[in-house]
Amino acid sequence: MIADLKPGGRYTAAEMYEQGGTALVAQALITAGLIEDIPTVAGRSFFADAKNATTLPTQDVVRPVSDPIKPRGGYSILYGDLAPEGCIVKLAGHGREKHTGPARVFDSEEAAFAAVQARKIQAGDVVVIRFEGPAGGPGMREMLAVTAALVGQGLGNDVALLTDGRFSGATHGFMVGHVSPEAAHGGPIAKLRDGDLVTIDVNARRLDVAADLSSRSVARIAPRVRHGVLAKYARDVRSASQGAVTSPGLLDDTRRIEAALTTDARDDIDRAVPA
Repeated sequence: MIADLKPGGRYTAAEMYEQGGTALVAQALITAGLIEDIPTVAGRSFFADAKNATTLPTQDVVRPVSDPIKPRGGYSILYGDLAPEGCIVKLAGHGREKHTGPARVFDSEEAAFAAVQARKIQAGDVVVIRFEGPAGGPGMREMLAVTAALVGQGLGNDVALLTDGRFSGATHGFMVGHVSPEAAHGGPIAKLRDGDLVTIDVNARRLDVAADLSSRSVARIAPRVRHGVLAKYARDVRSASQGAVTSPGLLDDTRRIEAALTTDARDDIDRAVPA
């Protein structure tokens, strides 16, 4: 982490702009050899633009990569049994790097919040909130209420939270979000059961479960929205790992069509649609 910015640092984005702006970050990354030169939208060299940007010689908002403020940033990307396409673990605000505990599985934020309010969550648990991803929500809600309630009960440092929904800087504790594929798309998180031992290991960059998920069926819930724009969004949205976009690719559409056609019709498509 090389930028000394709020909420954890000293400066706001406006103050960073006054000292040189994002060119400061670009210059630090160029010096460290972490990025490659490319043309900008103006057709000029990105490196040249960054090096020629006006910056204060006495700026202290951005440090060299060789002398970072911290050795790691506020989040990390994990993969594993429960997140083949990846997930995001929040590291800011706590020093925890590993947690293993029994899963407490809920199919909505409301159900998880009710369990916390009823004091059914114990220290060591891994609270799992699924069907809150881009398609399942639909819309990928932030799991703020549950984390706040856990902190309010003094469990913020003793439990972990795992969700295919999202989170922001306002959430608290050891939290893993954006688990992909999401439950609504049949991801492994949809096969979790209460009591499964889940391990979050930041150093190993893994999110795993001590259970054989291959023999289990995928949990299903009724669509929360059946009509209108949100229903269309839930139908077409892609995985969070792909940006939760709603633009179906040609190849995906072609494969769906091919699966429903006869052999002769597939041959016709093969001649008409490029690979």
